[in-house]
Amino acid sequence: MKDRRDLSEGKSQRAGSSLREERRLSVDARARMPNRPRGEPPAAYPYSPRELLERGLAALGFPPGPEPIPFGGLSVACRGADGMVPLVERYLSELELFNSAFDLVGEDTGPGSPGARSELVVRHVLDSLAPWRALFEGVAAARGRDASGEEPLRFADVGSGAGFPGIPLAIAFPEIEFVLLERMAKRCAFLENCVAILGLRNARVLNAEAERGPSSQFDAVCFRAFRPLDRAMAKTLLALARPAGVLAAWKGRRERIDEEMGEITDAIGAWSTTAVSVPFLPEGERHLVVVSR
Repeated sequence: MKDRRDLSEGKSQRAGSSLREERRLSVDARARMPNRPRGEPPAAYPYSPRELLERGLAALGFPPGPEPIPFGGLSVACRGADGMVPLVERYLSELELFNSAFDLVGEDTGPGSPGARSELVVRHVLDSLAPWRALFEGVAAARGRDASGEEPLRFADVGSGAGFPGIPLAIAFPEIEFVLLERMAKRCAFLENCVAILGLRNARVLNAEAERGPSSQFDAVCFRAFRPLDRAMAKTLLALARPAGVLAAWKGRRERIDEEMGEITDAIGAWSTTAVSVPFLPEGERHLVVVSR
């Protein structure tokens, strides 16, 4: 486990990026997160952060205890909400501790920020987990076309940043391997610290750009980015997927998705959009786009 003092100072054996690069990547990381608009106070949620998490997991259909969940010919082991809650809370404590140093979510999460933990639960954790059924349905459908479908599931979280959606998903599904792909060294140090503290044996961190990630390795390439999925990025991400894998992109409103995807349809395979309900957020704000390789 990494010493917190070293981590808070941003020391890492991979450090060495220039200051200009770090500033640019800091802007990119903020663009990945669905933060509230600057200057807008945190939403007044009706429950404590722990209750929001417990009620949110129940609303998303997570079973209370460990349970295998079938998706066609695929069975996915779920940790269960009772086991997820303490791990998520520990993860959020680490994020709150290091956010000011690493600018992980682009907003103030310090002790003087009332409602900040609730915002993290709803806008980041629950948002990351909300499309889990649509995600596995897409993966199961793709695996049905692949003769090598007996291999263990392997997911990538590209541009992981603060660890969304990869860490919440790794907490929820302990038998799936997750690779947290992040190009900024100091954020990799944060992610490695979280993986160690949470005891996530099914997650590892890879310090690399998407273009240098391992090709044809993943059943699902997850992309929770709040910028357009352009032609070049779509091709880069799909190259990381196995021959019958999928690209899964966390996206916002449907009208923007249709416009965005319409511009790259000729460069990608078949794609579908599923409306996603995030507990405690308005309906219609979030969708999952699944693109077949």
